[in-house]
This record gives sequence, C-alpha cells and structure tokens, in this order.
Amino acid sequence: MLGEDRGRLRLRSIAWALLAGGGALVIGLAIGLEPGLRAGGSGFFYGLLAFHLQRVDPDDGHLQAGLVGAVCGLLSLAVPLDAALGTAPFTPGGLGALGADLLRAWLPLWLPLVGGALLLQVTLRLFPELRP
Repeated sequence: MLGEDRGRLRLRSIAWALLAGGGALVIGLAIGLEPGLRAGGSGFFYGLLAFHLQRVDPDDGHLQAGLVGAVCGLLSLAVPLDAALGTAPFTPGGLGALGADLLRAWLPLWLPLVGGALLLQVTLRLFPELRP
C-alpha cells in the first residue's frame, strides 16, 4: 500500500516536471533551439521543485513565485553580460540603452520558464486531482 502511494507520487512528480518543461520548451523554441532547450531543462527542474513544494506547503504562493524567480535567475546566469553591455552607460541616453539591452538579453530567457510555470498552474486549477 505504501509503496503504491510512493510510486503514484513519483509518477505525478515526473508528470509535473514534464508538463512544466514541455511548456517552457515549446515557448522557448519560438526564440531558438538553444534557448528552447535551456528553458525546457529549467522548466523540468521547476516542475520537480514545484511538486514537492506543493506537498510541503500547498497554500504558500509566495514560495512558488520565489521558486520561479530563483530558477529564472539561475537560467539567466548563462547570458554573457558583456553582450548586453555594448553601450557605454555614461553617455547621454546610455543608461536607457543599457537597460533596453539587458532587457532584450534576459527577457527571452525568462518568458518561456514563466510561461511553463503558468501553464502548470492553469492545469492544476483545471484538474485539481493532479495535486499531491
């Protein structure tokens, strides 16, 4: 009985991870193959963590949002900063250009993962029996 419950929880955990990873992968492929694969891997990681976080404290949405932010932050570490710092920030309009360059460099990495997380949350709202 206990082994069957653990097996079912493992399958649900993998299903959450695949759903979040697949959603992030599909959204990320619109940007390119490499960003799509990175987003899919990060989405898979997020799905695993979100499942176990839901088991520990299902009512804490702040922890879930923090988890998305943390995984997005880890994913954005792969962006070379020197590519985004092409404009000198001390020229007139340079600070605005720097902010726009950073946004253009990091936003495509974050959007697929956030989209995958939203897809996972919508699916859980529509199918509450998938909750742990």
